[in-house]
Amino acid sequence: MKMVLSQRQREELNKAIADYLSANGYQDALEAFKKEADMPGEVERKYGGLLEKKWTSVIRLQKKVMELESKLSEAEKEFIEGAPTRGKRSPSDWIPRPPEKFCLTGHRATINRVVFHPVFSLVVTASEDATIKVWDFETGEFERTLKGHTDSVQDIAFDTSGKLLVSCSSDMTIKLWDFQQSFSCIKTMHGHDHNVSSVTFVPQGDFIVSASRDKTIKIWEVATGYCVKTLTGHREWVRMARISPCGELIASCSNDQTVRVWHIASKETKVELRDHDHVVECIAWAPDCARATINAAAGADNKGAHEGPFLASGSRDKTIRVWDVGSGVCLFTLLGHDNWVRGIVFHPSGKFIVSASDDKTLRVWDTRNKRNMKTLEAHAHFCTSVDFHRNHPYVVTGSVDQTAKIWECR
Repeated sequence: MKMVLSQRQREELNKAIADYLSANGYQDALEAFKKEADMPGEVERKYGGLLEKKWTSVIRLQKKVMELESKLSEAEKEFIEGAPTRGKRSPSDWIPRPPEKFCLTGHRATINRVVFHPVFSLVVTASEDATIKVWDFETGEFERTLKGHTDSVQDIAFDTSGKLLVSCSSDMTIKLWDFQQSFSCIKTMHGHDHNVSSVTFVPQGDFIVSASRDKTIKIWEVATGYCVKTLTGHREWVRMARISPCGELIASCSNDQTVRVWHIASKETKVELRDHDHVVECIAWAPDCARATINAAAGADNKGAHEGPFLASGSRDKTIRVWDVGSGVCLFTLLGHDNWVRGIVFHPSGKFIVSASDDKTLRVWDTRNKRNMKTLEAHAHFCTSVDFHRNHPYVVTGSVDQTAKIWECR
């Protein structure tokens, strides 16, 4: 397609060419050009360097066009693969798809943890700005802020009914919030000597388990707010503690590069898992429905099937490991993240593992084939946390970029 210049554009181009020739000392060419183009007098200052400017901006724009074209083809491919009408996927195969449905903004610092409410269409975010915020994940609307902590809120968790929320903070306290009516803080628990990094309810809801930088794990009675047990054994900061689905075991991970599994009843360490070679940031118990896929991935035949229970751990060594807690062995390792793994969660169907990392991505792992089947460029900065809704096709991520994002699965 030939471009036709107007009279004015042609004059401007001529002046820019004349400026270029003069600036670079091509005097003879300049004189000849002026004569042929019928240009009298000096070239005005405004044409100084114009040709080079236009030239570099054209190259820049070409690069931008190429980037946008590749994004467009990616989006078209995504639309074809992800559209519910094609491929008629069953919900057990639904995974988060870009772009995000909502980007939740309002926090003034890093978001440390994101969790879905077990019953209502709410998602809750905990931040270094010392607040907890509540959002509606179906509309993307902000609902309310819970204030009370005086330092970074490190973790939050609901009891199974969703009537109580527990939070923990660098201010060394654990707070219990009424999540039914008043949304007020009903208890504050003191006892840890350092940053409390993790908190969760025991499935029956009558106890809370916390983990801290003071190297201990504590068990608290919800009714009284008293600490009833302290578990010691980790040699460094305990990053996270999570209760097994059966409610009898606690798994914890630490800066000492180990994962420990404890019997709640006896306070004893059942097994210590040591294969990571850096800080272990996060852990997730596998749901019962993941047994078959995990056994398939571990290459076990029916006779030699691993009994479990199974646990996944994510580390600063950039790997995710899946363990058979019963026998204390690492069954397989998932490789692909380019930076620390900060959050992991099992897909409700048990077929996939979803992880968030400091490489700014959200990744979906096909457990059976031990491969990274989908990578979403999720945030502009490190991804710190991820949660998968148990009954609705949504995933939420939190980031150092101060936003949380809701991803729809299909």
